[in-house]
Amino acid sequence: MEQYGFLGLGIMGSAMAKNLLKAGFKVTVWNRSQEKCAEFAALGASVAATPAEVTASCSVTIAMLADPAAAHAVCFGPKGALEGIGAGRGYVDMSTVDAATAQEIGAAVTGKGGRFLEAPVSGSKKPAEDGTLIILAAGDRGLFDQALPLFEKMGKKSLYLGEVGRGAQMKLIVNMVMGGMMTIFCEGLALADKAGLEGPDLLEVIDAGAMANPMFKLKGAQICQENFAAAFPLKHMQKDMRLAVALGDQLGQPLFSASAANESFKRARSQGFSEEDFSAVFKAIAS
Repeated sequence: MEQYGFLGLGIMGSAMAKNLLKAGFKVTVWNRSQEKCAEFAALGASVAATPAEVTASCSVTIAMLADPAAAHAVCFGPKGALEGIGAGRGYVDMSTVDAATAQEIGAAVTGKGGRFLEAPVSGSKKPAEDGTLIILAAGDRGLFDQALPLFEKMGKKSLYLGEVGRGAQMKLIVNMVMGGMMTIFCEGLALADKAGLEGPDLLEVIDAGAMANPMFKLKGAQICQENFAAAFPLKHMQKDMRLAVALGDQLGQPLFSASAANESFKRARSQGFSEEDFSAVFKAIAS
């Protein structure tokens, strides 16, 4: 039975790795904070001391890391993933990064004889737990086909988008739209409050019409209850908004709304809401 690696056991990675273990896959895990690995050992996972140990012992290794800096460090750092790559081993980076970072990691992996696939996901904590993520893959088509049984346990839909960089671009665009939707939604909730209207009444009106969507229904109720427990940390949304705006700069595409939304998330970070859910942008907007 093939051994699969998993690097990164944060909010998303832990749920995704658990779904692989529950499905019966043999998994070796690594996390920067090693204490997080104990729970996975109890579920039957092997635990590695370094990323290199994982990639050297697994036919396919998945990385699910916080941002481009973390993805780069885990790949290229001392005893990093790159040191164990070779002989056709697969490296699937599911972190949300910019296209340039994905391409740099991909070139390094293939340069050592490995195979590379970027596969960022659309979805947050609950879809990760439920195995209903949307996987946006690009790179080695053979590796995509090999990883598909894993993807099917982590997500409800897997797309192959072509050359490395296209997965990163798609993910940033999707999150840019989500961040923009959240900011205008929060502005509406804040305006309703200032006008003396009830937030739940606004949610009911939105849910009954053409603007109804799962995010407004879920996050709206949580905002009204002042529940900002992180399903998707605000700091990560602001990072994705920043990268999307940078992509717009690179391609000469004006992004007026996205740029304004990014400023709202930056303000929320400056007010100390980085570790809360991205819906906590409401607190910065309403203040």
